[in-house]
Amino acid sequence: MDYDYTFKAMMLGDASVGKTSLTIRYISGSFLEDLKLTIGVDFYSKLTSFKNKKVKLQIWDFGGEERFRFLLSQYCRGANAAFFLYDITNPLTLEHLPDWTNIVRKYAGDIPIMLVGSKVDLEEFRAIPRDEGIRAANKYNLASFVELSSKTGQNVEKAFQVMCSILFEKYVYPNDEFLEL
Repeated sequence: MDYDYTFKAMMLGDASVGKTSLTIRYISGSFLEDLKLTIGVDFYSKLTSFKNKKVKLQIWDFGGEERFRFLLSQYCRGANAAFFLYDITNPLTLEHLPDWTNIVRKYAGDIPIMLVGSKVDLEEFRAIPRDEGIRAANKYNLASFVELSSKTGQNVEKAFQVMCSILFEKYVYPNDEFLEL
């Protein structure tokens, strides 16, 4: 084994919010313009380090179309975290947050969920103010909130570093009063 910890993280949200783009940007550092919709689930992994420990992140990129929703309960099992993405230019994508979080909490338990406003490179088309995303994260008791751009790379690494911090706090150092970064 070449790593100290393995965490399973799910990428969730409606179709075309940028889940695969975010995953590929994080894994490879590049942005692919013409991605196809995810059919069912795609799996990725990346070795990273956090707090001088080697961490293997298994990223489960879940297809956002309604017809794949029945699969979600099975894939939630064993998950340590989830990223819920919405497109800042499309209000409908944030409206589905309660549906997704209810399923995750029912089948994966009380895992940390990060709310991610995607496509901030399209600021001129923004339809969801940043404050509305923050309010939604608070309302649904989510672990964290970030806005990012998979296209430019803005806040991509930060999102995964924050999630690693949350995962370490929950699973590795659960009895510490705080985790110093």
